[in-house]
Amino acid sequence: QVQLVESGGGLVQAGESLRLSCAASGRTFSPYFMGWFRQAPGKEREFVAAITWNGYRTYYADFVKGRFTISKDNAKNTMYLQMNSLKPEDTAVYYCGAKMGGCSANGCEEKRYEYNYWGQGTQVTVSS
Repeated sequence: QVQLVESGGGLVQAGESLRLSCAASGRTFSPYFMGWFRQAPGKEREFVAAITWNGYRTYYADFVKGRFTISKDNAKNTMYLQMNSLKPEDTAVYYCGAKMGGCSANGCEEKRYEYNYWGQGTQVTVSS
């Protein structure tokens, strides 16, 4: 069984930065990729960024390109999301997910139903 625990959320002002972490535990942890999603009140959970676990291919939603950076530390089984130049519209609960096995179609890293495990989420609030 895999467990994911997010941390690093908080309340910041517009233009400031936060770094989220997602720590994975489990007897054998070797996902195909890991990703960050977010969910604002009244909205569906949306893709933010993803990274392959073996190798270093990254994927980003258009609305975070140039502001957010996804990274990982395989030795620590931990994934990160560095968020710079935060905007009020970035306010949401941020979730990390792990996709085990390969993808069934192109772009699967953006599909939340492709992910097998999820963390409990961490709140990010950006004030204007």
